[in-house]
Amino acid sequence: MKRQLIVGLASLIILTGCAGTMPDLGINDGKLALCPKTPNCVNSTSANENQYIQPISYAGTRQEARALLLQVLESEKRVKILTAQENYIRAEFTSSLFRFVDDVEFYFPEAQAYETVIHIRSASRIGYSDLGANRKRIERIRGKF
Repeated sequence: MKRQLIVGLASLIILTGCAGTMPDLGINDGKLALCPKTPNCVNSTSANENQYIQPISYAGTRQEARALLLQVLESEKRVKILTAQENYIRAEFTSSLFRFVDDVEFYFPEAQAYETVIHIRSASRIGYSDLGANRKRIERIRGKF
C-alpha cells in the first residue's frame, strides 16, 4: 500500500512537470527564435537541415491567410491559442497521453513581391526527441491550409 502511494505520488509529480516552463518566444529582429540543439524542434528559418521545415506559402492578403490559419488551428485537438496578433500567432499543443506541451509560432512577415509566406517554429518544451511530432503537426496544418 505504501509503495503504491509513493509510486503514485512520484508519477503525479513527474506528469505535472511535463508542461515545462513557458519559454520567452516571439519575433526578434524580424525572426522567430532559433531551435535548440535538440531534434524536437522545426523552424522555417533554420540553417540546420534536420530542423528546417518549409514555410507555408499563401495567395491573397496577409489578413486572409491569418484568418484561415486561425480556422485551421481551431480545428486541431488540444490546442490553445495564446496570441493572435496581425503578424504573429502563438499556440500551445498538449499531447493526449503525457500532457507534454509544444509551443508553435507563426510569423507573417510583410509580403514581398517574391515571398508571401508564413514562417513557422514548433518546439517541444521538454525532452530531447519528439519522434517527429512537431514536423508531422506542421505538415498536417499545411495540408489543411
